[in-house]
Amino acid sequence: MAVRRIITNIAAGDLSLAQRFYGDILGLDLLMDHGWIVTYGNATAMQVQVSIASEGGSGTDVPDLSIEVDDVDAVLEDIRKADFEIVYGPADEPWGVRRFYVRDPFGRHINILAHKK
Repeated sequence: MAVRRIITNIAAGDLSLAQRFYGDILGLDLLMDHGWIVTYGNATAMQVQVSIASEGGSGTDVPDLSIEVDDVDAVLEDIRKADFEIVYGPADEPWGVRRFYVRDPFGRHINILAHKK
């Protein structure tokens, strides 16, 4: 037996809100749309992992989802322009990432991060 993929499911009433946040701002591809479920991801490749945590680090709550990006400050600027709520940060963490938490359109805490070079 081999795990082929892991999928995060977020309950939502208005699926169209996902495009603005996950598609337009984060640049994820719309991979599937059945009307009752939409799936965003990277159409070419994506690493998958599951993290189990007792806290989110630096005393924060455990985020619902973590998304690693190549330029955290560019995404932060787009998030602010789109008027999404920043819940934490931005912060340069002692374990080598720069990150912030944002509340997505469905109320989930999303950890946006980039590894510092």
